[in-house]
Formats: sequence, structure tokens, C-alpha cells
Amino acid sequence: MSSSSAPELGPELAAKFARLALGHVERPYPYKLDHVMAGDEDVLPPRVLHPIFHGSFDWHSCVHGYWLLARLARRFPDMAPAAEIRALFDRMMTPEKVAGELAYLARPQSSGFERPYGWAWMLMLGAELERHEGASHRNALRPLASAFAERFKAFLPKATYPIRVGTHFNTAFALGLASEYAEAVNDHDLGRLIESTARGWYLADADAPAWEPSGDDFLSPTLVEAECLRRLLPADEFRPWFARFLPRAADRMPASLFTPAIVSDRSDGKIAHLDGLNLSRAWCFRSIAGSLAADDPVRAVVLSAADEHLAAGLAHVAGDYMGEHWLATFALLALEAGAAP
Repeated sequence: MSSSSAPELGPELAAKFARLALGHVERPYPYKLDHVMAGDEDVLPPRVLHPIFHGSFDWHSCVHGYWLLARLARRFPDMAPAAEIRALFDRMMTPEKVAGELAYLARPQSSGFERPYGWAWMLMLGAELERHEGASHRNALRPLASAFAERFKAFLPKATYPIRVGTHFNTAFALGLASEYAEAVNDHDLGRLIESTARGWYLADADAPAWEPSGDDFLSPTLVEAECLRRLLPADEFRPWFARFLPRAADRMPASLFTPAIVSDRSDGKIAHLDGLNLSRAWCFRSIAGSLAADDPVRAVVLSAADEHLAAGLAHVAGDYMGEHWLATFALLALEAGAAP
């Protein structure tokens, strides 16, 4: 990708990210449960409820921590932590432990568990393992990934409206990630459902006001919608849509969208979300730039904004556990934007 001063993802930075994730995917506490209890018998510790994903402060962060590890181990098989990652997956990605996660999912009280953010990240993990040469981890996880794919198929036809917040409930982010799984496993039914849903929800949008950031955003509602459609539309359809959606982008307007967020307290988990917003904006900006015409003046603008946001976010990937348990995932998305899966 031209005209970008962003750092390259190499073995040294990959190892740093991997070490961060290895430090938290099995860390039991602190932990925030998404857990509906039907009785006293459901008062159980996270490691019992979730045999695999009981670290990283919460279930979805643990899932995408494993995604980060799987992806880096595939891309940099000779980096220092690669053997430790393989041992972790051998120990944790077993049919027995996956069965325990499935049992939790089958509870009547778990119908809305982690919808849609955790669903999407589970599919991303499934898609990543499909690209690995070894079959044992992929085969072990397949039933769990498939269960979440079926949840998408059941939910999307009855989801009348999108959810446009900058947090876990954002539907554009979930659809974009889930589409990667549908493509990886050739689930054409899911892929068609995702595309038709996204078109119905977002295709008529124009002149986005970009009323962001809110105080605990880690996603840009504006940019993740654009990134979702970038993934799903052909370029000759996406480009005119994007021009209508952000018609003043060449002038860096709306200004709030092109200005990195200020993070006042990184020990506050919600405020620390804003470091993630900077990284997720960088990811979206870089991805979108790759789909714009080379002579489009917006391309240089969004690449510049991507660099600004990436620099703001990368400086704080490590430091306080409220960010450290998840920010490297979004840094990886940003650094890999535009690269082949």
C-alpha cells in the first residue's frame, strides 16, 4: 500500500503481540462473565463454564486472543513464541474442551450469548484455523464455529434493524468478520445472507454525520459500516457508494472522524476502549484505501489518517491490563489491512 509510513509487521513485532496474548489467554482473573443464571447450580467459575475461553478478562477477548496467536503462528512459524503457541493449541483445542464450550452454548439461557461480537470472532478463529496445514485444531473447533454460523443464519432474517453503536453490539463489524468465515469454508448460504442483510441495512446510507467518538467506543460506527460493504460489494459498486457515504472525505470531514481519540485514563476499561477506536479506525482506513482508485484524492487522505490513528494506538497496546488483554488484536488488524488472508 503506497504513501503510508506505518510500521511493517515482521517477526519481532509479531513476537511482541504473541507474548502479550500468551500472557492473558489463560489468565483466570479478573474475568467478566456474560452469564445468565437459572439457579444456584449455575454459580460456577469461568474455567468450568468455559473450558477453553476462560482467560483474557472476557470470553470474546479470549477468542480473538487465540485468533491472534493462530494467525501469527501461521504467518511467522519461526518466531520465538511459535512453539509455545503450538503447545497451547495442542493443550486447549481438543474435542473434549470444545464439547464443554458447546454444552454452555446449548443452555436455554445462552441463546443471546455474545451476540454478535463474540459470534463473529469465533468465526474468524474458525476461518484462520481452516488455513492451517495441521488438521487436529481445525477439526476440533469446527463444531463450535459451525454452531455460531447457524446462530447467524437463525438471527439475521429476524434482525429488522442494524445496530450502529461503537461497541460490541455493532452489526456491520460482525457481518464483515463473519463474511470471511463464509468464504473460507464455502458456506454460500451464510455468505448470501450476510450480503443481502448488509445491502438492506446500509446501501441507502449517505452523507454520514459521523457523530463519534462516544465515550467508550472501540469501533467507528461510520468506518466499520464502510469496511463491511467494502468486503461485500464489487469495487465498481463500493466506490460510488463510499463517495456518497462520506462526500467530504477529501477535506477530512467530518473532522471528528479523522482526528484520533483522546484517552484520559487507561486504567478505566471503558475509556481505554478509545485506544481500540484509534486502531480500528486505522484498520478501516487502510482497508478502504486499498479499494479506492489510485487517482482518487480521498485515497491519500485516508492513508494519512490511518497513519495518525495507528501511531496513536500502537503506543498503548501494552501497559495496563484493561487494554493489554485485547488491543494487540486490533493492532494486528490494522497492520495487516490490505494483505492476503
